[in-house]
Amino acid sequence: MIEASCHCGAVRIEVDTAPESVTACRCSICRRYGTLWAYYAPRQVRVAGPTEFYMWGDREIEFHRCRTCGCITHWAPAGKSLDRMGVNARLMPPEFVAAARLRESDGPS
Repeated sequence: MIEASCHCGAVRIEVDTAPESVTACRCSICRRYGTLWAYYAPRQVRVAGPTEFYMWGDREIEFHRCRTCGCITHWAPAGKSLDRMGVNARLMPPEFVAAARLRESDGPS
């Protein structure tokens, strides 16, 4: 199990396994957030703590952030039918991110 947290520690995320790869998405929002996405099935992720979310464009993805410190924590599908979500790997211990293969993307994946 891997633990991640926002800067202030109010939001904690647990995932079942370390990411094999992380994605630096270059879409208009992710490049501004500066996130590295590790993708998981929602059943593999546990999020605890106060988040709020932002949606834009097609309103299919909720970008969650800590209500206290503002760190982007994860994204989740708005419709809940997609069996995939993204966890901000920058919130994980650095050794897990360093061991993952880096993918670069020009948009959502």
